[in-house]
Amino acid sequence: MKWASALSTQPSLEAALDEVIATALQSLDASPDLAILFISTTFASEFPRLQPLLRDKLSVQHFIGCGGNGVIGPTQNGDTAEVEEEPGITLTLASLPGVDIQTFHIYEDELPDPDSSPLTWTELLEVDPTHQPHFILFADPTSSKINDLLQGLDYAYPNAVKIGGLTSGRTTWNGSGLFCDDQLYQEGTVGVALSGNIMVETIVAQGCRPIGQPYRVAEAERNVVLQVEEQTVPVEATFNTDQVELQTPLEALQALVQDLDAEERELAQHSLSVGIVCDEFKQDLEPGDFLIRNLIGVDPRIGAIAIGDRIRPGQRIQFHLRDAQASADELEDLLRQYCHKSLTNQPQPMAALLFDCLGRGERFYGEPDFDSQLFGRYLQDIPVSGFFCNGEIGPIAGTTFLHGYTAAFGIFRSQTN
Repeated sequence: MKWASALSTQPSLEAALDEVIATALQSLDASPDLAILFISTTFASEFPRLQPLLRDKLSVQHFIGCGGNGVIGPTQNGDTAEVEEEPGITLTLASLPGVDIQTFHIYEDELPDPDSSPLTWTELLEVDPTHQPHFILFADPTSSKINDLLQGLDYAYPNAVKIGGLTSGRTTWNGSGLFCDDQLYQEGTVGVALSGNIMVETIVAQGCRPIGQPYRVAEAERNVVLQVEEQTVPVEATFNTDQVELQTPLEALQALVQDLDAEERELAQHSLSVGIVCDEFKQDLEPGDFLIRNLIGVDPRIGAIAIGDRIRPGQRIQFHLRDAQASADELEDLLRQYCHKSLTNQPQPMAALLFDCLGRGERFYGEPDFDSQLFGRYLQDIPVSGFFCNGEIGPIAGTTFLHGYTAAFGIFRSQTN
């Protein structure tokens, strides 16, 4: 297995393609089986020209790609650059012996009914679940029913990793661009299934830090939390509202804010989120144990809060704050965990794809290339490519979700040396 990536910031489409193809092929030193391309939407008017030009310049059987508001890739000096809102093309080539590769495109009206069997999903994709595939997905944010798709894929392929992002930077061309083999699409989802001698591991950094304590949800309707209880009894204890003191989530939040320092109180005015605990029985919570969702509304009349996902009684939640330092600390913690757990007696990682939220980047951190270069400090000499997304796809506690404000890494290696 070999991977190589290249980045060009040439303002000419032809010149940029020539540069990334020549650089990637030289670094790969093998015949590519798969090409993955990310292209800035500053080139949007030229998207229809991309695949014919690529076909003339590069011989590869399988190709997927998409447009984005920014692209990520390695520079000539070996660093990784995040090119935001400027011309940029990143090309990743992979030589994958022993790996089966299947590309696909799905329109939203092709998705099976939510009550359909797993067989309906596997027939749609024509990907055999017994081959233990993993998926890379690029989707249009307005025409993919991405949450339905992710739930269906988890249902039909429960052990498969799904990683990817939603296109960004829509333009008057009426699309941010989805590329699959020889076809350009403006709607739906494109992807590739990889099975055989390949492993895909993930790091999903949601950019938040917990504040206060966890609460157990006592009463909820759809995405509205009506009452909570302080978690002062063991998680395993039977949930009995007659034996606990209930309060509204707004009361809990107000008490929490009073204990914050002035800087945190200011941050809570605009950067407050809710973390839903994924494992209802885990006592010692760590980064990666929460699914972060936006706090989207407060009803002061009844003290309820609305969050950006369904919630049910018995689940635990904890308020979180999002800022640059919390985001950096969380990503570094997850990178340490990954290196400690995954790099012992295993084939070395060969490449990584980074799906970074539009809300991160230089404006968020105050410096360029932060997420990608932090990754490079822990996993050196691995080509990283990707793009800035309008939503990031990745697993938390074994279930695939659509995230926001997240850096989602897919890390690739062979199963055997």
